[in-house]
Amino acid sequence: MLKGILAISGQSGLFKLVAESKNNIIVESIETKKRLPVYSTAKVSALEDIAIYTYEGDTPLKEIFKAISEEEEGGPAISHKASGAELKSYFEKVLPDYDQDRVYTSDIKKVLLWYNTLQENQMLDFSEEEETDEDQSADKEK
Repeated sequence: MLKGILAISGQSGLFKLVAESKNNIIVESIETKKRLPVYSTAKVSALEDIAIYTYEGDTPLKEIFKAISEEEEGGPAISHKASGAELKSYFEKVLPDYDQDRVYTSDIKKVLLWYNTLQENQMLDFSEEEETDEDQSADKEK
């Protein structure tokens, strides 16, 4: 689900990986559909590699997105522009054991902005994840 979706430092929004070359990668903005080169000097984060600190360890972003989706019944989350107190209280409902000392309001804003961007562009599909879970349990039974 999050494979090939990137956040690039200094660029607003999310990007889809289109192509790779020796010196750069070509990405496409999810919102504007414009393509641009990103060079090796840019700080690029793959959403599938991002996790949020909890008291028990780390929770991958895709699990947080799934929890938000369940909370909102597939609809959009609250705006990332809501007040800090609103954002924290909302995030506590979605991820009750998040580490409040290490997860900042700015992190919560990014997670909600990314979720809403992907949700708006119909790029959140949790069914593939459930199938792989079922496939793995079926394999274990054999």
